[in-house]
Amino acid sequence: MRDTRESRLLLVLLIAIAFALITVDIRGGQDSPVDGARQAAATVFGPIENGVSSAVDPVGNAVAAIRDSGDRHDRVAQLEHDNAALKAKLGSDDRNRSRLKQLDKMIRVAGEGQYGIKGAEVIAIGAAQGFSWTVTIDVGAREGIERDMTVLNGDGLVGRVTTVGPDTATVLLANDPDFTVGTRMESSDELGFASGQGDSPLRVELLNAKAKIKKGDRLVTFGSQADKPFVPGVPVGVVSRVDPSGGDLTRTVYVKPFVSFTRLDILGVVVTAPKSDPRDTVLPAKPKPTPTPTVTVTVTPSANAPVDGQQ
Repeated sequence: MRDTRESRLLLVLLIAIAFALITVDIRGGQDSPVDGARQAAATVFGPIENGVSSAVDPVGNAVAAIRDSGDRHDRVAQLEHDNAALKAKLGSDDRNRSRLKQLDKMIRVAGEGQYGIKGAEVIAIGAAQGFSWTVTIDVGAREGIERDMTVLNGDGLVGRVTTVGPDTATVLLANDPDFTVGTRMESSDELGFASGQGDSPLRVELLNAKAKIKKGDRLVTFGSQADKPFVPGVPVGVVSRVDPSGGDLTRTVYVKPFVSFTRLDILGVVVTAPKSDPRDTVLPAKPKPTPTPTVTVTVTPSANAPVDGQQ
């Protein structure tokens, strides 16, 4: 069409008619008078739209795939986070099971020794440069803790309380060089004094230089006057070495403690002493020795073996 005045007027007229139809269609809604014409146009142009759509869809799908890949990455990251949290929870559950086991053992020891205990948790250890073996527990004067109370766990003697604050207390461990406790030998009742030696076994000086002691014998606490700082009957350790008697007034033995002082967690402070000395009853049952298998070899003579007196 040539650009003339008539063509311009026709274009303006068509645009005006189009706007008028759009307005009527919008206001009419579902009852629009041009609905029939729109449906006819859809019938004519629908296949063309579908063809165009099918041609464009791969591009749209690719864009959606890129967008979804980001979503998948986020989901993978979330799954990895959830797995890490689950592993941490399982680790926490394992720790809780370990702590429950420690608590059960300590309650058994307290029950057998008739000790009234106050449960505690180790919250700090002594300074490394301090030449002393101590831990801090999360109970103090508010819970009835006093200086010179015995501290134990499910394995045996841990130490004694040396300093008490309102909510915490310091425990001097039995392997500290300044630590000394009276001991009694299992069965023989031989008395002595055990001293800490840090990472080395406890050193025990027996009062009887002629005492018959052997490796594997066990010791418990002898107890103190008024049960402070030590109550009687708390397991101490097992004899690991015996020095030969050299005519001294005492005899020296070395004892491996029942307690591992580098793995302390749940402890108990003895706030009520037993009414009577439990002596050896708190010690666990001795492990039964593993029997050594005996092999008997029987020799059966063969049929062709020579009889006595024959060549």
